Amino acid sequence: MATDTHTGKTGAAGAGHTIRRLLLDNGALSALVVLLVAMSLLSGDFLTTQNLLNVGVQAAVTAILAFGVTFVIVSAGIDLSVGSVAALSATVLAWSATSAGVPVWLAVILAVATGIACGFVNGALVAYGKLPSFIATLAMLSVARGLSLVISQGSPIAFPDSVSVLGDTLGGWLPVPVLVMIAMGLLTALILARTYIGRSMYAIGGNEEAARLSGLRVNKQKLAIYALSGLFAAVAGIVLASRLVSAQPQAAQGYELDAIAAVVIGGASLAGGVGKASGTLIGALILAVLRNGLNLLSVSAFWQQVVIGVVIALAVLLDTLRRKAGPGGAASTGSGAPGAPGSGRKGAVKAGLAVVVVAAVSFFDSGSSGTTTKVGMSLSTLNNPFFVQMKEGAQAEAKKAGIDLTVTDAQNDASQQANQLQNFTSSGVDSVIVNPVDSDAVGPGVRSANKADIPVIAADRGVNKADTATLVASDNVAGGKLAAKALADKLGGKGSIVVLQGTAGTSASRERGAGFAEGIKAYPGIKVVATQPADFDRTKGLDVMTNLLQGHPGITGVFAENDEMALGAVKALGSKAGKSVSVVGFDGTPDGLKAVEAGTLYASVAQQPKELGRIAVQNAVKAADDEKIQDMVKVPVKVVTRENVADFS
Repeated sequence: MATDTHTGKTGAAGAGHTIRRLLLDNGALSALVVLLVAMSLLSGDFLTTQNLLNVGVQAAVTAILAFGVTFVIVSAGIDLSVGSVAALSATVLAWSATSAGVPVWLAVILAVATGIACGFVNGALVAYGKLPSFIATLAMLSVARGLSLVISQGSPIAFPDSVSVLGDTLGGWLPVPVLVMIAMGLLTALILARTYIGRSMYAIGGNEEAARLSGLRVNKQKLAIYALSGLFAAVAGIVLASRLVSAQPQAAQGYELDAIAAVVIGGASLAGGVGKASGTLIGALILAVLRNGLNLLSVSAFWQQVVIGVVIALAVLLDTLRRKAGPGGAASTGSGAPGAPGSGRKGAVKAGLAVVVVAAVSFFDSGSSGTTTKVGMSLSTLNNPFFVQMKEGAQAEAKKAGIDLTVTDAQNDASQQANQLQNFTSSGVDSVIVNPVDSDAVGPGVRSANKADIPVIAADRGVNKADTATLVASDNVAGGKLAAKALADKLGGKGSIVVLQGTAGTSASRERGAGFAEGIKAYPGIKVVATQPADFDRTKGLDVMTNLLQGHPGITGVFAENDEMALGAVKALGSKAGKSVSVVGFDGTPDGLKAVEAGTLYASVAQQPKELGRIAVQNAVKAADDEKIQDMVKVPVKVVTRENVADFS
């Protein structure tokens, strides 16, 4: 009788039971559903066709990378190199098709072959070199990124138009990256479920020694597994570069962590033997929904990382508790009664996940009215005092003007910035301020805003191949020339100097470096003995300067392309700074000005970032109100020395 009653459920009750069981059997799917519901309730802009397509596009690259990583994790390995391999493959394609003059179809094959080759090397190091997969792929991470920089010389390379269609849409609405993601997902599912190598992955991950004793050629299978991961990384790199219409040598940094997170959130075990394509896709969608929704809800760029980390942990915890409950848990009971084994714990975790998401986004949601002018601001990074000051100036002006300003942090990732611009366009902001990570890569995102009739203000760096209402910026080239003159005058036109460069590929580094190089030519008595990148970072500036002093102990001057690197150089120089060695920085940050006042930093080229942010917001409001504004607004740069530092402090 009990059996007859159970199987006799029909209609809504039976459907409800099926859905409930599906959610209980799939922790990641439950988390995704909770997130979708929460974001839909909290933002009227979230559950629209255009925004959901945006989420798909933003998940595509991570998902494709994660599909490849799934093969490795199922076989009890790890692949930390996929982000760098993606960047290298895209760079090979762009360089081959442009600089080398190779036919585009052959360039695509070379790019894919590059990814497979990198994976093959990883597999050989793991299988035959007996290196731990963590170490082998960590080495490839560095090698592939370095080769990408070598080939591109640190600058973005334009992507062939015939390949860039992979970043476009079909029929003006269906994104091609989403179609590629689906195709690669189906291929992953097919390989895992229907092929010999797929079954081998599960066998190796479950018990490698048992797989070997059963006759499986484990070493050869590992070669194929890592080669597959490299293949998927190459495809992801091509899709990413197509979206940005350029191959960025620094693209996809940190994407390997997102890919691994997506696989684990999707239910795979880092111990191996467990994992599936559908789970990986859900994991990638969870990450994309979180970032998209938090952008739409104006959650602080700093708090976004906290919320994402907490939700990822809870999503994995939910799935872990489901596994511990086993088949006898609530998932197998039709009633889902509170007393069923494991049901209380699973319900508590799901409720906790919902509460965390809803409470976090509700707490940080600006709750602005529909009549308030809404402005979105995407900064290249907030891990730099200069841009933090720009944000502060913008926020102060927004508060004064009574407008709703949402500031996002692209973390020096051109792809992430493209996603943020898409989110701003979907949410219907009145205007956008963008401080580009790269002037070329930001073009597609700005063009989307152009199509939606949303005015865009470029701040500090220009935008190529798209329309902007105005450019609010300092002249980096002129600033570099001023820095050269200030340092040369201090040295009396003679001496040996070193140059600390910013992040390779960024327009700020190129322009400041070009201005300094041009300016220093006027002083033949000054010799540049070394030029090394320190990525606009104080710690790297310290390390690089310490190393350079070993080979060039007699230098008399240093030019750093920002104050952070200059302060690192000052630390490395110790008592020499400001005495036998003169250091010139760039930006005029508070710490830089304090060093100028103390005499350890001779000078800094001040850009007045707070003023730049303030003026950018003023022009964004004018553009939103259809007021006429200038095509370019210059914020003057000045050399700050000990004599005039009081005027800036």
